[in-house]
Amino acid sequence: MASRIHGIIPPMTTPFNAEGEIDETAYRNQIRWFLGKGVHGICVGGSTGEGHTLTREEFKLLMEIAAEEVAGRVPLIAGIIANSTREAILRARDVENLPIDALQITPVHYLFKPSEEATFSHFKTLTESVKQPVIIYNVIPWNYLTPAQLLHIMRQLPGVIGVKQSQGDLKLMADLLLDVPDGKLVFTAVDALLYPSFALGSPGTIAANPTAVPTACVALWDAVQRGDHAYSMQLHDRMLRFWNTIVGDNLPACVKAVLEMQGCPVGLPRAPMPAASEKQRAAIEPALRHLLEIVNSSVRAAAE
Repeated sequence: MASRIHGIIPPMTTPFNAEGEIDETAYRNQIRWFLGKGVHGICVGGSTGEGHTLTREEFKLLMEIAAEEVAGRVPLIAGIIANSTREAILRARDVENLPIDALQITPVHYLFKPSEEATFSHFKTLTESVKQPVIIYNVIPWNYLTPAQLLHIMRQLPGVIGVKQSQGDLKLMADLLLDVPDGKLVFTAVDALLYPSFALGSPGTIAANPTAVPTACVALWDAVQRGDHAYSMQLHDRMLRFWNTIVGDNLPACVKAVLEMQGCPVGLPRAPMPAASEKQRAAIEPALRHLLEIVNSSVRAAAE
Protein backbone atom coordinates (compact mmCIF):
# COMPACT_ATOMS: atom_id res chain seq x y z
CA MET A 1 0.00 0.00 0.00
CA ALA A 2 2.75 2.46 0.91
CA SER A 3 4.21 2.29 -2.60
CA ARG A 4 0.94 3.62 -4.02
CA ILE A 5 0.96 6.77 -1.90
CA HIS A 6 2.82 9.61 -3.58
CA GLY A 7 2.50 12.99 -5.21
CA ILE A 8 -0.26 15.53 -4.66
CA ILE A 9 -2.79 14.38 -2.06
CA PRO A 10 -5.30 17.10 -1.11
CA PRO A 11 -7.04 16.82 2.25
CA MET A 12 -10.69 17.36 1.32
CA THR A 13 -12.63 20.20 2.88
CA THR A 14 -15.86 19.25 4.62
CA PRO A 15 -18.76 21.27 3.16
CA PHE A 16 -21.14 22.53 5.86
CA ASN A 17 -24.42 24.38 5.42
CA ALA A 18 -25.60 27.34 7.49
CA GLU A 19 -26.80 24.96 10.22
CA GLY A 20 -23.40 23.28 10.44
CA GLU A 21 -24.58 20.04 8.83
CA ILE A 22 -22.59 18.18 6.17
CA ASP A 23 -23.60 18.93 2.58
CA GLU A 24 -23.18 15.50 0.99
CA THR A 25 -23.85 16.68 -2.56
CA ALA A 26 -21.18 19.37 -2.37
CA TYR A 27 -18.79 16.85 -0.85
CA ARG A 28 -19.27 14.36 -3.69
CA ASN A 29 -18.88 17.11 -6.28
CA GLN A 30 -15.66 18.24 -4.61
CA ILE A 31 -14.11 14.78 -4.79
CA ARG A 32 -15.02 14.48 -8.47
CA TRP A 33 -13.56 17.94 -9.13
CA PHE A 34 -10.26 16.96 -7.52
CA LEU A 35 -10.03 13.68 -9.39
CA GLY A 36 -10.55 15.65 -12.58
CA LYS A 37 -7.52 17.79 -11.68
CA GLY A 38 -5.23 14.77 -11.75
CA VAL A 39 -4.40 14.51 -8.06
CA HIS A 40 -2.56 11.39 -6.92
CA GLY A 41 -4.64 10.65 -3.82
CA ILE A 42 -7.41 11.86 -1.53
CA CYS A 43 -7.31 12.47 2.24
CA VAL A 44 -10.42 12.87 4.39
CA GLY A 45 -10.73 14.26 7.91
CA GLY A 46 -7.54 16.30 8.10
CA SER A 47 -7.07 19.81 9.43
CA THR A 48 -8.18 21.41 6.16
CA GLY A 49 -11.29 19.23 6.42
CA GLU A 50 -11.97 20.52 9.95
CA GLY A 51 -11.55 16.94 11.14
CA HIS A 52 -11.26 18.08 14.74
CA THR A 53 -14.98 19.02 14.60
CA LEU A 54 -16.28 15.73 13.21
CA THR A 55 -18.15 13.15 15.24
CA ARG A 56 -17.33 9.49 14.71
CA GLU A 57 -20.55 9.06 12.75
CA GLU A 58 -19.75 12.02 10.49
CA PHE A 59 -16.21 10.81 9.91
CA LYS A 60 -17.45 7.35 8.95
CA LEU A 61 -20.02 8.82 6.56
CA LEU A 62 -17.40 10.98 4.83
CA MET A 63 -15.06 8.02 4.47
CA GLU A 64 -17.82 5.86 3.01
CA ILE A 65 -18.71 8.51 0.44
CA ALA A 66 -15.05 9.07 -0.45
CA ALA A 67 -14.44 5.35 -0.92
CA GLU A 68 -17.45 5.16 -3.22
CA GLU A 69 -16.41 8.19 -5.29
CA VAL A 70 -12.71 7.33 -5.49
CA ALA A 71 -13.47 3.68 -6.33
CA GLY A 72 -9.83 2.65 -6.06
CA ARG A 73 -8.57 5.05 -8.73
CA VAL A 74 -6.14 6.74 -6.34
CA PRO A 75 -5.02 6.02 -2.76
CA LEU A 76 -7.46 7.01 -0.02
CA ILE A 77 -6.18 8.23 3.36
CA ALA A 78 -8.28 8.58 6.50
CA GLY A 79 -7.33 11.49 8.76
CA ILE A 80 -7.85 10.86 12.46
CA ILE A 81 -7.53 13.73 14.95
CA ALA A 82 -8.07 12.22 18.39
CA ASN A 83 -7.07 13.01 21.97
CA SER A 84 -6.67 9.47 23.24
CA THR A 85 -5.35 6.13 22.05
CA ARG A 86 -8.79 4.61 22.57
CA GLU A 87 -10.56 7.25 20.46
CA ALA A 88 -8.07 6.89 17.62
CA ILE A 89 -8.52 3.11 17.62
CA LEU A 90 -12.31 3.39 17.64
CA ARG A 91 -12.29 5.78 14.67
CA ALA A 92 -9.93 3.49 12.77
CA ARG A 93 -12.14 0.48 13.46
CA ASP A 94 -15.20 2.39 12.29
CA VAL A 95 -13.73 2.43 8.77
CA GLU A 96 -11.57 -0.70 8.77
CA ASN A 97 -13.74 -2.44 6.17
CA LEU A 98 -13.31 0.37 3.64
CA PRO A 99 -10.53 0.34 0.99
CA ILE A 100 -8.23 2.72 2.84
CA ASP A 101 -4.52 2.84 2.08
CA ALA A 102 -3.40 4.50 5.32
CA LEU A 103 -4.48 6.33 8.46
CA GLN A 104 -3.11 9.83 9.06
CA ILE A 105 -3.07 10.18 12.85
CA THR A 106 -1.99 13.11 15.04
CA PRO A 107 -0.26 12.89 18.37
CA VAL A 108 -2.67 14.00 21.10
CA HIS A 109 -3.42 17.70 20.92
CA TYR A 110 -5.07 18.81 24.14
CA LEU A 111 -3.23 20.63 26.91
CA PHE A 112 -1.19 17.81 28.44
CA LYS A 113 1.88 16.63 26.55
CA PRO A 114 2.77 12.94 26.92
CA SER A 115 6.36 11.88 27.47
CA GLU A 116 8.32 10.39 24.57
CA GLU A 117 7.74 6.95 26.07
CA ALA A 118 3.99 7.56 26.27
CA THR A 119 3.89 8.82 22.70
CA PHE A 120 5.77 5.75 21.50
CA SER A 121 3.34 3.57 23.42
CA HIS A 122 0.42 5.46 21.86
CA PHE A 123 1.53 4.64 18.32
CA LYS A 124 2.63 1.10 19.25
CA THR A 125 -0.80 0.30 20.67
CA LEU A 126 -2.47 1.94 17.68
CA THR A 127 -0.55 0.00 15.07
CA GLU A 128 -1.08 -3.28 16.92
CA SER A 129 -4.82 -2.64 17.24
CA VAL A 130 -5.84 -1.54 13.74
CA LYS A 131 -5.64 -3.09 10.29
CA GLN A 132 -4.48 -0.05 8.35
CA PRO A 133 -0.90 1.31 8.25
CA VAL A 134 -0.29 4.64 9.97
CA ILE A 135 1.21 7.94 8.85
CA ILE A 136 2.03 10.19 11.81
CA TYR A 137 0.65 13.69 11.28
CA ASN A 138 3.31 15.76 13.02
CA VAL A 139 1.48 19.05 13.43
CA ILE A 140 0.69 19.69 17.11
CA PRO A 141 2.79 22.70 18.23
CA TRP A 142 3.05 21.73 21.92
CA ASN A 143 3.45 18.04 21.14
CA TYR A 144 5.76 18.31 18.15
CA LEU A 145 7.82 15.16 17.63
CA THR A 146 11.50 15.67 16.85
CA PRO A 147 13.18 14.00 13.86
CA ALA A 148 15.03 11.67 16.25
CA GLN A 149 11.77 10.66 17.90
CA LEU A 150 10.01 10.09 14.58
CA LEU A 151 12.90 8.08 13.16
CA HIS A 152 12.92 5.89 16.27
CA ILE A 153 9.18 5.23 15.93
CA MET A 154 9.49 4.40 12.23
CA ARG A 155 12.39 2.04 12.86
CA GLN A 156 10.68 0.21 15.72
CA LEU A 157 7.06 0.06 14.54
CA PRO A 158 6.41 -1.68 11.21
CA GLY A 159 2.84 -0.37 11.22
CA VAL A 160 4.06 3.23 10.96
CA ILE A 161 4.83 3.68 7.27
CA GLY A 162 5.69 7.34 7.36
CA VAL A 163 5.31 10.88 8.61
CA LYS A 164 3.47 13.94 7.38
CA GLN A 165 5.82 16.71 8.46
CA SER A 166 4.13 20.05 9.06
CA GLN A 167 5.30 23.43 10.35
CA GLY A 168 7.61 25.78 8.50
CA ASP A 169 11.08 24.49 9.36
CA LEU A 170 12.60 22.93 6.24
CA LYS A 171 15.63 21.82 8.30
CA LEU A 172 13.42 19.38 10.20
CA MET A 173 12.12 18.05 6.88
CA ALA A 174 15.67 17.71 5.57
CA ASP A 175 16.81 15.88 8.71
CA LEU A 176 13.98 13.38 8.35
CA LEU A 177 14.69 12.79 4.67
CA LEU A 178 18.39 12.38 5.41
CA ASP A 179 17.91 9.39 7.70
CA VAL A 180 14.46 8.03 6.84
CA PRO A 181 14.50 4.21 7.04
CA ASP A 182 14.15 2.24 3.81
CA GLY A 183 10.54 1.80 2.83
CA LYS A 184 9.26 4.66 5.00
CA LEU A 185 7.79 7.90 3.66
CA VAL A 186 8.20 11.55 4.67
CA PHE A 187 5.40 13.66 3.19
CA THR A 188 5.66 17.42 3.30
CA ALA A 189 2.99 19.69 4.71
CA VAL A 190 5.30 22.69 4.71
CA ASP A 191 2.95 24.58 2.41
CA ALA A 192 5.23 27.56 1.91
CA LEU A 193 8.09 25.32 0.78
CA LEU A 194 6.65 22.53 -1.34
CA TYR A 195 9.19 23.02 -4.12
CA PRO A 196 12.32 22.60 -1.96
CA SER A 197 10.62 19.72 -0.14
CA PHE A 198 10.10 17.91 -3.46
CA ALA A 199 13.62 18.78 -4.59
CA LEU A 200 15.01 17.25 -1.38
CA GLY A 201 13.21 14.01 -2.16
CA SER A 202 9.87 14.10 -0.37
CA PRO A 203 7.58 11.55 -2.06
CA GLY A 204 4.59 13.88 -1.94
CA THR A 205 2.44 16.28 -0.01
CA ILE A 206 -0.77 16.14 2.01
CA ALA A 207 -1.45 19.79 2.76
CA ALA A 208 -3.71 22.81 2.39
CA ASN A 209 -2.13 24.20 -0.80
CA PRO A 210 -2.89 21.00 -2.74
CA THR A 211 -6.51 21.45 -1.68
CA ALA A 212 -6.64 25.13 -2.54
CA VAL A 213 -4.78 24.97 -5.85
CA PRO A 214 -4.49 21.34 -7.01
CA THR A 215 -3.73 22.24 -10.63
CA ALA A 216 -0.72 24.34 -9.62
CA CYS A 217 0.52 21.71 -7.18
CA VAL A 218 0.28 18.92 -9.75
CA ALA A 219 2.17 21.16 -12.19
CA LEU A 220 4.87 21.77 -9.58
CA TRP A 221 5.17 18.08 -8.79
CA ASP A 222 5.46 17.17 -12.47
CA ALA A 223 8.04 19.90 -13.07
CA VAL A 224 10.29 18.70 -10.25
CA GLN A 225 9.99 15.08 -11.39
CA ARG A 226 11.19 15.99 -14.89
CA GLY A 227 13.97 18.23 -13.54
CA ASP A 228 12.52 21.54 -14.76
CA HIS A 229 13.74 23.64 -11.86
CA ALA A 230 13.45 26.98 -13.66
CA TYR A 231 9.71 26.52 -14.08
CA SER A 232 9.46 25.03 -10.58
CA MET A 233 11.02 28.18 -9.15
CA GLN A 234 8.53 30.37 -11.01
CA LEU A 235 5.68 28.31 -9.61
CA HIS A 236 7.19 28.44 -6.13
CA ASP A 237 7.39 32.24 -6.16
CA ARG A 238 3.75 32.63 -7.15
CA MET A 239 2.55 29.85 -4.87
CA LEU A 240 4.31 31.40 -1.90
CA ARG A 241 2.65 34.77 -2.55
CA PHE A 242 -0.67 32.97 -2.82
CA TRP A 243 -0.05 30.98 0.38
CA ASN A 244 0.66 34.17 2.28
CA THR A 245 -2.90 35.34 1.49
CA ILE A 246 -4.68 32.26 2.86
CA VAL A 247 -2.62 31.19 5.86
CA GLY A 248 -4.12 32.10 9.23
CA ASP A 249 -6.42 30.98 11.99
CA ASN A 250 -9.29 30.45 9.54
CA LEU A 251 -7.19 28.68 6.90
CA PRO A 252 -9.87 26.03 6.11
CA ALA A 253 -12.38 28.83 5.50
CA CYS A 254 -9.95 30.57 3.14
CA VAL A 255 -9.35 27.32 1.28
CA LYS A 256 -13.12 27.00 0.85
CA ALA A 257 -13.23 30.52 -0.55
CA VAL A 258 -10.46 29.66 -3.04
CA LEU A 259 -12.32 26.55 -4.21
CA GLU A 260 -15.47 28.60 -4.70
CA MET A 261 -13.47 31.09 -6.81
CA GLN A 262 -12.45 28.16 -9.03
CA GLY A 263 -15.99 26.92 -9.54
CA CYS A 264 -16.09 24.29 -6.79
CA PRO A 265 -18.40 25.58 -4.02
CA VAL A 266 -17.87 23.75 -0.72
CA GLY A 267 -20.07 25.63 1.71
CA LEU A 268 -19.17 27.25 5.00
CA PRO A 269 -16.72 26.48 7.78
CA ARG A 270 -18.20 24.96 10.93
CA ALA A 271 -18.81 27.48 13.73
CA PRO A 272 -17.12 29.12 15.46
CA MET A 273 -14.61 29.40 12.61
CA PRO A 274 -15.44 32.54 10.59
CA ALA A 275 -15.74 32.52 6.82
CA ALA A 276 -13.08 34.29 4.77
CA SER A 277 -13.51 38.04 5.19
CA GLU A 278 -13.88 40.51 2.35
CA LYS A 279 -10.37 41.73 3.12
CA GLN A 280 -9.01 38.19 2.84
CA ARG A 281 -10.88 37.58 -0.39
CA ALA A 282 -9.56 40.83 -1.84
CA ALA A 283 -6.00 39.67 -1.18
CA ILE A 284 -6.60 36.08 -2.34
CA GLU A 285 -8.19 36.77 -5.72
CA PRO A 286 -5.25 38.52 -7.46
CA ALA A 287 -2.70 36.09 -5.99
CA LEU A 288 -4.78 33.13 -7.16
CA ARG A 289 -5.18 34.64 -10.63
CA HIS A 290 -1.43 35.34 -10.83
CA LEU A 291 -0.62 31.73 -9.88
CA LEU A 292 -3.09 30.10 -12.25
CA GLU A 293 -1.98 32.30 -15.16
CA ILE A 294 1.44 30.66 -15.33
CA VAL A 295 -0.04 27.18 -14.96
CA ASN A 296 -2.63 27.75 -17.69
CA SER A 297 -0.02 29.30 -19.99
CA SER A 298 2.18 26.23 -19.61
CA VAL A 299 -0.75 23.92 -20.35
CA ARG A 300 -1.60 25.87 -23.49
CA ALA A 301 2.02 25.85 -24.66
CA ALA A 302 2.24 22.09 -24.17
CA ALA A 303 -0.93 21.59 -26.23
CA GLU A 304 0.35 23.61 -29.22
